[in-house]
Amino acid sequence: MNTTIIEPDWFLWRSFLAVMEEGSLSAAARKLGASQPTIGRHIEELENSLSAVLFDRTGRGLNPTPLAHQMLNSVRGAKSALAEAQLMASGSTQMLDGTVRITASQVLSHHILPGILKKTRQTYPTIQLEIVPSDSAENLLLREADIAIRMFRPSQLDVVAKKIGLVPLCACAHQSYLDRHGTPETIDDLFGHELLGLDRQEDIIKVARMIGFELKREDFAVRTDSQTAIWQMAAQGLGVSFAQKSLIDSTPGMVRLVPELNIPPMEMWVAAHKEVHRAKRIRVIYDLLAKELIPYTSHQIT
Repeated sequence: MNTTIIEPDWFLWRSFLAVMEEGSLSAAARKLGASQPTIGRHIEELENSLSAVLFDRTGRGLNPTPLAHQMLNSVRGAKSALAEAQLMASGSTQMLDGTVRITASQVLSHHILPGILKKTRQTYPTIQLEIVPSDSAENLLLREADIAIRMFRPSQLDVVAKKIGLVPLCACAHQSYLDRHGTPETIDDLFGHELLGLDRQEDIIKVARMIGFELKREDFAVRTDSQTAIWQMAAQGLGVSFAQKSLIDSTPGMVRLVPELNIPPMEMWVAAHKEVHRAKRIRVIYDLLAKELIPYTSHQIT
């Protein structure tokens, strides 16, 4: 019996894992930033090296075989182990140069971070910054980001996290909209206006129900799952939106509405994996972000 251990080629296994998790060659290619033929070739090379069939070819694409399903958790474990090793290496340097990758929400990345990043570059000109605007929870362990600014308490293990504060939220509209439609004086008035809201996400609907309003998706005159798009539409006078108080107050023409509307504030946290946090370049950016974000959480509704 041949018991020779084949040296694993991680590029092949990475493609295998992407196909298993994404469900198709095309989706795996998009995730990895590669071409579909390249991913297909990797799968064939992996099967040849293992002398095993991992996917059945059908007219609709690839169907994982039982063997592929059996191997999946082991390959995921290998990916996590490699990521952990990379984290340890990244955390070992005490140099103030290199790259720091920061992820934050779309709104924060577009409207709050630029001013802070300007100061960051002035203070640490040898550190390059990569910004990932995303409303999803990027994985710190897998190095999708070095530092994450989250609007919820991080739940990943082995993460260093600092609570910055609470971010007040308010209903708002541009003065040009209020000139056309009038200013709502009560909560009932507010929910009778042209509302701008989320399409598939239910964050606004859930908050409305918490304060006693059975808001439905169809109640939004315009819907999109892009928080940045909602804000831009509100700033152009399209309707009533809900946004961070500091952003409303710093935008000319935007008006806070119905002060008695008690919207629960969001928590703001800065987080990094503990291994990466040991790297001096990441630690100083982490500390600077934590300091500079405080003013955006200290506003009180008056």
